[in-house]
Amino acid sequence: MSPQLNDALVSLRAPDSFAAEQYQALRLKIEWLRRVQNVHVLAISSPRLGEGKTVTAINLAGAHAESDRVLLIDADLRRPSVGPQLRLDEIGAPGLADALSDERLELAHLIRRVDGIPFAIVLAGAASAPIHELLRSPRLDVLLQQARQQFDLVVIDTSPLIPVTDPAVMARAIDGMLVVVAANDTPRKLLGESLNLLDPSKVIGIVFNRAHRPLYGHYHGDYSRFPKGSAGSRVG
Repeated sequence: MSPQLNDALVSLRAPDSFAAEQYQALRLKIEWLRRVQNVHVLAISSPRLGEGKTVTAINLAGAHAESDRVLLIDADLRRPSVGPQLRLDEIGAPGLADALSDERLELAHLIRRVDGIPFAIVLAGAASAPIHELLRSPRLDVLLQQARQQFDLVVIDTSPLIPVTDPAVMARAIDGMLVVVAANDTPRKLLGESLNLLDPSKVIGIVFNRAHRPLYGHYHGDYSRFPKGSAGSRVG
């Protein structure tokens, strides 16, 4: 993989590293959810910017792609990050936003396969209508159904929860959502406000980024029972 990629993309740059192993542990949790709860379309969000949601989405896609057909979709249509992280040029190529407003574009028109990256990619594209309207479009369901048929796992990087309601709007079309928080940094109240925006049945876990203990915490619908942030190895 190109040395120009972000060092935090450990599943791509250093798959045998200790940091990458943390994503393998998260992968085991997701594989279990795929079996028992039929979670195949998984969204990643966070309470605010800068908590590592995009890095988590990319690393999780990379970890699963060792044995599964994986698609990574950038659904953060306001501030796309997947393309910049992977050093991919979005100019001139259709992305998710384009297909949400143009029924002639199918999933096959959006998919990118890049040498050295083990999963398929759909970039954000250019929005030609209000974002919340695009994400409410029946086209989202059509595209995700196509993705379900072609891939074992679909990982979706979404917007943060507090600045905009985009992840909550698109939650109807996904199987589950992971919320990424910066361990020992994200205010507990902010996390609670974020989760209040979501259907509790859709939130399948909390990912503690930049933590020294396991990355993953279960969500039981009761904020008082969330695992506390842990101190540990920085992975993203």
